[in-house]
Amino acid sequence: MTTSRQTSDKRSDRDDATRRLALTAARVADETRASDVRVLDLRGLTEVFDYFVVATGSSRRQLHAIADEIEKVVKAELHDRKRGSEGYEEGRWIVLDYGDVMVHLFDAEAREYWDIEQLWSGAKAVPLPAGAAR
Repeated sequence: MTTSRQTSDKRSDRDDATRRLALTAARVADETRASDVRVLDLRGLTEVFDYFVVATGSSRRQLHAIADEIEKVVKAELHDRKRGSEGYEEGRWIVLDYGDVMVHLFDAEAREYWDIEQLWSGAKAVPLPAGAAR
């Protein structure tokens, strides 16, 4: 029989893991010279996702490099794999789907146009470690 404490502990472990994944993706984006890196906490706003990571790249090539490096580091450090992706070929808005964490990589024009931060304005901004979010 599972107790409410065990259920709570499992939920807490899952919450920690998704937050760690979001912060890892943000760190990698920052390390690969993305700009305006943000993590949005969507818990309480939707049951579909827990976090969005949003970042801007200066070119299609840079967006590809950021996406590839996030995928590599998440796999190596967290032993997690993306469930899917969209937009890689077009290279203006790349979405990496990690289940509870969605990573949105934009070029500047697409980020301004889609304005995800405004669309999800009720989301809480997650503080990033020092040096992130150039």
